[in-house]
Amino acid sequence: MKIAEILQALEETAPLKWQEEYDNSGLIIGDPEKEVQRTLVCVDVTPEVLAEAIDKRCGLIISHHPVIFRGLKKIMPGNTVGDLVIQALKNDIAICSVHTNLDNIDRGVSWILGQKIGLTDSRILVPRKGLLRKLVTFCPLEYAGKVREAIFEAGAGVIGNYDSCSYQLEGEGTFRGMEGSHPFIGEKGKLHVEKELRLETIFPVHREREIIHALLSTHPYEEVAYDIYPLDNEYKKVGSGVIGELADPLPERELMAVLKTVTGSPVIRHSGFLERKVKKVAVCGGSGSFLISDAMAQQADVYITADLKYHDFFEANRRILLMDIGHYESEQFTKELIASILVKKFPTFAVLITQLNTNAVQYH
Repeated sequence: MKIAEILQALEETAPLKWQEEYDNSGLIIGDPEKEVQRTLVCVDVTPEVLAEAIDKRCGLIISHHPVIFRGLKKIMPGNTVGDLVIQALKNDIAICSVHTNLDNIDRGVSWILGQKIGLTDSRILVPRKGLLRKLVTFCPLEYAGKVREAIFEAGAGVIGNYDSCSYQLEGEGTFRGMEGSHPFIGEKGKLHVEKELRLETIFPVHREREIIHALLSTHPYEEVAYDIYPLDNEYKKVGSGVIGELADPLPERELMAVLKTVTGSPVIRHSGFLERKVKKVAVCGGSGSFLISDAMAQQADVYITADLKYHDFFEANRRILLMDIGHYESEQFTKELIASILVKKFPTFAVLITQLNTNAVQYH
C-alpha cells in the first residue's frame, strides 16, 4: 500500500487544516509514493520505537507527537532529533504525525480518554469558528436534484447529526450569451429568462475543492453561477477538549482512583477536594490549562488534563476540581485511536501498535 493512501485515510478523519498553526502534522520524513507492508503506531518516536519499526520491518511510523516539532535548521548526529532522522532515512522508514488535528476532532484524543473513564454524551468543549462556508448556487429546476445530491455526496449539507441540509427557493434567472458562448438553454445574443432553483447549503472549508468540483461537473450550464460566504458559526465537530457526564455520579476520590487505574498513573496532581459527587466532567488530552475557564463556564464538576502550572491551580477557586494526570497518561490511548481509523479503512493492512511506554516522565 502506498503511504499516500494511508495519509489520505488519516486526512479524511483529521484534516491537516484543523491542526494548530504551531503544529507539524502530516508526513515529515519519506516519500508518499513508497509502498509499505505494515505501519507502527506510537505516541512518541524514540530510538527504541525506531528500533522496533526496523525489527518488525515497518516502512512507516505514525506518531501522535511530531518527531520534528520546533524549528530545525540542521540535521546532524549528536542530538535526539538529528539521530532519529538520520537513522530513519538510513533504514528507509517514513514518519508522519497526527497531532493537534487529531486533538481537534469530536472523536479524537480527548474523546477517547473520556470514553475510558465512562463519559457519556460527550461533545466538544470549545467548538471552533471560521471553519464553515455557505454555498449558494442557481440551477434549472429539472437539474436541481442531481446537483444537490452531488454536492451532498462531496461533503456539503451536514449540520450536527443531520445531513442533506439545504434551503431552496424558486425564482427566475436571466442571461444572454455573448460571442464565444455556447448556451445550454436559450439562444446566443438573446436575453433568456429561465425558471431556476436557488440552492443554499453549508460545508466545512476543507471540503471546498471536492464540493465545487461536484457542482461544476453536474451542473448543465456552461458558466455556473455560485457564491461562497464565510461563516462565523461554531463548527461543533471541531474544537478543543470534550465535556460529558458520568452515568452514575462518583465521589471525587473514587473518580481519582478510576483515573489511576485507567491511565496507570501512580500520582495525580489536583486542586483541593470540594467533597461532592462528580457528574459533569471536562477533559482535554495533553496541555489543557487554556480551557480551565471554559470548563468552569460550562459548570463541569471536574476538569481533567495535563501540564498544569502552579498558578493554574489557583483558578479552581473552589468552583471546580482540577486534575493533572500527566501528558503521556492523558494521550496514551491515541495509539488505539489512530490504529482504529486505519483498520476500519484498510481491514487487511498490518497496523501494529507499539507496546513500548515512551513516557519521558518517571515517578518514584
